Amino acid sequence: MSGVNEKSNVVLIGMPGAGKSTVGVVLAKRMGYRFVDSDLVIQEKYGKLLHELIEKHGVEGFWKIENDVNASLSVTNSVIATGGSVVYEKEAMTQLSKRGLVVYLKLPYEEVEERLGDLNARGVTLLPGQTLRDLYEERTPLYEKYAEMTIECSGKSLRDIVWEISDKCAGIFAFSE
Repeated sequence: MSGVNEKSNVVLIGMPGAGKSTVGVVLAKRMGYRFVDSDLVIQEKYGKLLHELIEKHGVEGFWKIENDVNASLSVTNSVIATGGSVVYEKEAMTQLSKRGLVVYLKLPYEEVEERLGDLNARGVTLLPGQTLRDLYEERTPLYEKYAEMTIECSGKSLRDIVWEISDKCAGIFAFSE
């Protein structure tokens, strides 16, 4: 490739509980990249936990905050773990797609449900009357729409997932394995 690759980041998307933060930390170490958790960036910027922001601003208000933070992330050579609802905001996804390879960590509904504990404590944005299954079925097409790479995570170890992503990224990014 000639010139500078504007896409110097790996952006992880997927349902809450899919392992974006866990995979992201290990993947960043493997690639020699920095790790950025956009949920932590939001909490740091606003001085509140995610569920407190949702309580204060409502679900749509939180999505606006999430959009603003993700759209303005200005990092390079980083693995970015996003919040599960980032795919609702076109501006954020457009900017993240410009700056990084969007990787969807795909997990079947049953495994998502099994991994998640208290949805409110985790900062999962459910609209009134919405179930986790509703959320899963609503978001899955959005994850698929934005994904440039999909990694099936069911039945795989953390190591296997990280190696699969890094192997596929080796041909795209200049990092030393």
